[in-house]
Amino acid sequence: MAKVPIETKASYLRDAVFAANDGIITTFAVVAGAAGASFSVSIVIILGFANLLADGFSMASGNYLGTKSEIEYEKIRGNKVDRQGSPLAQGIVTFVTFNLAGILPLLPYVSGANYKFEVSAIIVAFALFTVGAIRGIFIGKSIIKTGIEMLLVGGFAAFVAFITGGILKKYVL
Repeated sequence: MAKVPIETKASYLRDAVFAANDGIITTFAVVAGAAGASFSVSIVIILGFANLLADGFSMASGNYLGTKSEIEYEKIRGNKVDRQGSPLAQGIVTFVTFNLAGILPLLPYVSGANYKFEVSAIIVAFALFTVGAIRGIFIGKSIIKTGIEMLLVGGFAAFVAFITGGILKKYVL
């Protein structure tokens, strides 16, 4: 089995961190916006899974096309392309990671848990911190700092979605 170069591993790490972060944040943003608008559980589940699959595919296909474009651009310019990671593999890493991480905010809704939104928020906070901490391990920085950084960024996005849902509820519903 061929050894995978560090550049390829770093590329997959970038894809996985980006996809996990986006999967958690965008799915929870849908959940938070729906909670802010006081939507029913069934609507939250429908919107959450629609976002999860569509956005996961969108990110994966964007990563695939972007990576493929980068390789083609380098070839046109006459540069040697020394890459073992394929555009398809990077797209798959993005899709799988996005969906595995992105399903977390929906778990309380599909499991019938009490206090669904609150439990979802706790799961999301833990997941964001964990992804940030794992990032810190790989890049040699403080896992506390990188965990808190990702938690704050994701938390802000959720806050914006929740407030937006509450405000729009007054004008749309």
